[in-house]
Amino acid sequence: MLGHLGFSYVGLVFLIMLFVPNLIWTKEQPQDYSAEGENRFLSLLERAGEVLTTCCALIFSDFNLREWSNWSWWLAAAVVLMVMYEIWWVRYFRSERRLADFYSSLLGIPVAGATLPVLAFFLLGIYGKVIWMLIASVILGIGHIGIHLQHRREIG
Repeated sequence: MLGHLGFSYVGLVFLIMLFVPNLIWTKEQPQDYSAEGENRFLSLLERAGEVLTTCCALIFSDFNLREWSNWSWWLAAAVVLMVMYEIWWVRYFRSERRLADFYSSLLGIPVAGATLPVLAFFLLGIYGKVIWMLIASVILGIGHIGIHLQHRREIG
């Protein structure tokens, strides 16, 4: 449950899927977007969760592919969530890029741009049986999803 130290190429792929659209987003932010007024505690949790999740994804080899078993369905589910996250980004980039588009849901999943990757990394933690990734994902989820829900409420 503690994990085995070593490079995770699966974790790297997940991080690339996470970071590339976010880098594009820096030039394609929603109209009237502002991070001002965000809850400081949630922001602290979000930053800590980002660092912890990124580190965990890279330093535990337990996330790498292994012989197929019923346990592999956890990885398959995590991959599906990351693909859905990419689909959400495509939909956002094709939209008018309003705040409502940025905080939108996908297939009933609220604030999907925040929720999908957090759930994917949590499932990756289950697949790898790495408690540190589970903890990191929960910390990230409280902060990141919490901030997105706060913004969603503000726009009505």
